[in-house]
Amino acid sequence: MTPPIIYNLFPRLIGPTTHWQEHGARARELGFNWLYLNPWHLPGDSGSLYAVRNFDRLNPLFLPPGADPGSLEPLRDAVNEISRLGLKAMMDLVVGHTSRDSPLVSQHPGWFVRNAWGEVASPWVADNAAAGGVTVWEDLAEVDNERAYARDALWAFWSSQVRRGLELGFHGFRCDAAYKVPAELWRYLIGEARSVRPDVQFFAETLGAPLDAVLALRDAGFDYIFNSSKWWNFSEWWALEQHARFCHVAPSVAFPESHDTGRVATESGGSEAVQRQRYAFAAAFSAGVMMTTGYEFGFRRQVSVLHTMPSDWERRRMDLRGFVKRVNALKLRHPLLHGEGELSAPLGLEGSVLVLQRRIGDQEAWVLVNKRPDVGQEITLTVPERYRLFRVCRDDATQDGDPVPHHIPLGPAEVAYLLPPL
Repeated sequence: MTPPIIYNLFPRLIGPTTHWQEHGARARELGFNWLYLNPWHLPGDSGSLYAVRNFDRLNPLFLPPGADPGSLEPLRDAVNEISRLGLKAMMDLVVGHTSRDSPLVSQHPGWFVRNAWGEVASPWVADNAAAGGVTVWEDLAEVDNERAYARDALWAFWSSQVRRGLELGFHGFRCDAAYKVPAELWRYLIGEARSVRPDVQFFAETLGAPLDAVLALRDAGFDYIFNSSKWWNFSEWWALEQHARFCHVAPSVAFPESHDTGRVATESGGSEAVQRQRYAFAAAFSAGVMMTTGYEFGFRRQVSVLHTMPSDWERRRMDLRGFVKRVNALKLRHPLLHGEGELSAPLGLEGSVLVLQRRIGDQEAWVLVNKRPDVGQEITLTVPERYRLFRVCRDDATQDGDPVPHHIPLGPAEVAYLLPPL
């Protein structure tokens, strides 16, 4: 199966739908095969993309000048243009909550979770850094997908949103906070979607979820889940342990940053070597990989679902387009970079160089990561003679790789792959 290589076009940073095509063309040129769009719907008063007030209207921020505010045709046109570029379009599917000021709250009061005082409850998540140990989204109303009055009508409403997305031309859905939604509902929606478009794909967002909540999605029918490898420091076992557990749920997608995280360029102090490291590592760690708008240019300002505007587009601090294109092309081309694989660290996790073994069936590859961003390292490794060294982080890298020396030098923060010839 072709690995999903996803470009997250963050719409608040781009603006009207008529501007999306030029960014989609860049994504396609860089070798991405999916374009993921955060929620395009009309938001509530908070303005958050994820606080949807009306599922049938387009966010005014994305309307071209003079367009009918009640029409979704500008969105349909943009998705069609994305498809003509050779990209599959993915949209967010938010079924766990609406905005607190959504008309659905008054039209269907039995669809929502209520607190002890009968008021609509807001969703929350455990957060040790927050006051009281939880973060509560006060602008959201939590939907009761499991025990709601007239549950069949509620689920039929969500099904209509899935069918609407498919009719608009979307080929996939990123399922926001999937672990907070009953697996039974996901099975229903995935089945409904596949009755219309058999090749549709569903991606579960489960970041920060309890282990049992993720494992409960095993039989829901997801094609992929997003993993937490962005936070791995290459020296603790949790990432490999989590990979081994979650691969039974679905193959995963890794990313160096997302719309929910800080920018790698900021976290690293603007290190281009680390910028390359985290993407090259993500591409080899999992079945799929995702990159957020601006990563290729070293953007430092975290995007915000509440505040980001096109005026926040930053000056180019680095140009990684050639590097990203090289990594994406190799991931698409080489079977040992497809699929989830079995990961292990045969030399342990101590020391300055991570040697990650990636096994697909009876074939194996190695991913070498210099953990040090400030100095080069050398690793001594014996691999079969036919293997090639792919120095994807270097702009002078050869397409077919180089012979593998016994002593392999790695530059600061460099990632290299050891792969058999095709």
